[in-house]
Amino acid sequence: MKKIMLLLILGLSGWVQAVAIDSTAASFPHDLQPTQLEVKAAHMAADIISRYHYKAVPLDQALSEKIFDRYLKALDPEKSFFLQADVDRFSGERDKMGPAIRRDDLSVPFAIFNVSQRRVAQRFQYARNLLKHGFDFQVDERFQISRETQPWPQTTSELDELWRKRVKSEWLSLKLAGKDDPSIVKTLDKRYEHALKRVSQTTNADAFQTFMNAYTMSIEPHTNYMGPRAVEEFDIAMRLSLVGIGASISSADDTATISELTAGGPASRSGQIKVGDRIVGVAQGAAGPMVDVVGWRPDDLIELIRGPAETVVRLAVLPADAADGGKQKFVSLVRKPVGLEEDAAKSSIETVSDGATSRRIGVITLPSFYEDFAGKHDGDPNFKSATHDVQRLLTAFKSQHVDAVLVDLRGNGGGSLTQAIELTSLFIGNVPVVQQRDATGDVVVGIDTQASVVWHGPLGVLIDKRSASASEIFAAAIQDYGRGVIIGQPSFGKGTVQSMIDLDELAKSAKPQLGELKMTVAQFFRVSGGTTQLKGVVPDIGFPGIFDEGTPGESGFDNALPWTQIKAVYYSPRANVKSILPVLAEQHALRIKQDPDFKNLQADIDEFKRQRDMKDISLNEAERRKERVTRQAQLAARQANSKHGKPGTGSSGASLPNEAISTALDDGLLPGERSVTEELRVEKSLKSIKDIVLIEATRIMSNAIGLLRPMYTWS
Repeated sequence: MKKIMLLLILGLSGWVQAVAIDSTAASFPHDLQPTQLEVKAAHMAADIISRYHYKAVPLDQALSEKIFDRYLKALDPEKSFFLQADVDRFSGERDKMGPAIRRDDLSVPFAIFNVSQRRVAQRFQYARNLLKHGFDFQVDERFQISRETQPWPQTTSELDELWRKRVKSEWLSLKLAGKDDPSIVKTLDKRYEHALKRVSQTTNADAFQTFMNAYTMSIEPHTNYMGPRAVEEFDIAMRLSLVGIGASISSADDTATISELTAGGPASRSGQIKVGDRIVGVAQGAAGPMVDVVGWRPDDLIELIRGPAETVVRLAVLPADAADGGKQKFVSLVRKPVGLEEDAAKSSIETVSDGATSRRIGVITLPSFYEDFAGKHDGDPNFKSATHDVQRLLTAFKSQHVDAVLVDLRGNGGGSLTQAIELTSLFIGNVPVVQQRDATGDVVVGIDTQASVVWHGPLGVLIDKRSASASEIFAAAIQDYGRGVIIGQPSFGKGTVQSMIDLDELAKSAKPQLGELKMTVAQFFRVSGGTTQLKGVVPDIGFPGIFDEGTPGESGFDNALPWTQIKAVYYSPRANVKSILPVLAEQHALRIKQDPDFKNLQADIDEFKRQRDMKDISLNEAERRKERVTRQAQLAARQANSKHGKPGTGSSGASLPNEAISTALDDGLLPGERSVTEELRVEKSLKSIKDIVLIEATRIMSNAIGLLRPMYTWS
């Protein structure tokens, strides 16, 4: 199948000899070398990008320098591994990275990667050694949180001091959370041991993809290279389905642990696997050898468990309640297609009371603009897509007599351009939705010619700083046509279109081995002529938020495309929503001024911004404990005074359960260091927090219903 889709979605010899000599001094298990397939993929990608990218840039000396700088930043963003001497040694190749790709020579980027991994291994081994001595938390010293803008350390002693403070900070975090010294040493030693193991498990694919993305993202932020495994994960996310056993796996204590079972999936139906069980072995078919998978990388393990539909996979499972080394059980499962319904569109109906009046607001939460490209290409009339799912939910809303619809796009980073157009058309019909301009300057107007309006009633769209790309197309069109009220925070500001280019298809490879390019090929514009690039979509009614105007979205990239404008397409507004916005804004402002939950939200935002802007933190126990006690008192007071309203679907709000309070105060642990039971308990607790942003958005829609009613014909 031809895979093209539009998407909207983050002295050489002497030098190499010196690197080789240096490697003998470090406990780095292996050096990586580029393969012929990687060399071929890099050359093909360079040819395509140089000719067909929306912002075509020659692979010359200037671009080489950008690639070099971005590659070092990707490998050591906080400047806590490389020494200045390492960078100086590399710098002779700074302007040669691009031409080397053309010469099919990737030896330098791989040599740099090998040195970086060696430095990482050295640092974490040093961190483990520090645990033998402990720390004095009575002295006044501070740990610099971010070193991104700092110079590279000049000496090993300077780097040692940076890491001494880092380990001391991590020790203090655990100490403040109530851990004693022996358990702290055990936790941190295991943390650093795992980091060392991750270094030893690094593969060619890791090195190659890191370098290729340093290249592609040096042109502009949204062009990326994906290896075969990354392509498969991308496809799964777009079609919301995979073939497997229907179980989510987390890595705890170096063992794959079942964290969730998909209802109706093979694992759940078997009745033999429970949350908390640990997978210690995997075998293929009825008689294949059992492979010990303890300590494996999660992606390697998942690839082993997945496979073709209707084939058998056998698992060696250590039950959740069994001790390490206890009796295992063996479970045979037949792989089946499993839908990822948690990531699909969902609906709820929220009832808003206003005096004697009660109104029903239908909420649709859409995590992404997904589409099963293969199913669509094969002519499957029921292929999975955001538009199909939302249309079904809207139809149900009509039979349930909702008074208005609110589409929640918070955190929706985009997806399929086709889905953005088709889903918008469910509300505005067969009219222009978006304009798309390619590198030659040609402009195409996006219209769903088969569209018919499914929902005619009042409409709201909830966005935040993480709403990007396809979300911005949808929100911008609804706003330009006056079709609905845009609520929330300004969106991300991504106004570019990407196309997936299958390198294996171009090379006529028999199997996936070269990967794919996600390359920017066009820029999109609103029907009114302006682009959302950099500026995003500005809501009609704004909310305070952690992701505010001070948090960079697209504008945070140093090479983002500029804002620009083209001629507006002819379009006719669908309703005069603008006429009611002043009244809605006044009602909203009055409400949140009196709402203690919004006061708490603003306090949380202020605290987040305070921590975000901190340059360093104290390593004095008394000072840090005082800060923690103050924050704990604030949260406890909130608990005592909180209004216990109906739980929502998000994590912003005021009523914090005990587990959420503990997490807010920081228990010092990293993902994977808590037990699965504890992780699930905290996750469940966070889901129960009132989503006051959503609640207020439904109140705005309730206010809008009476004002908009004369403008709409219900169906």
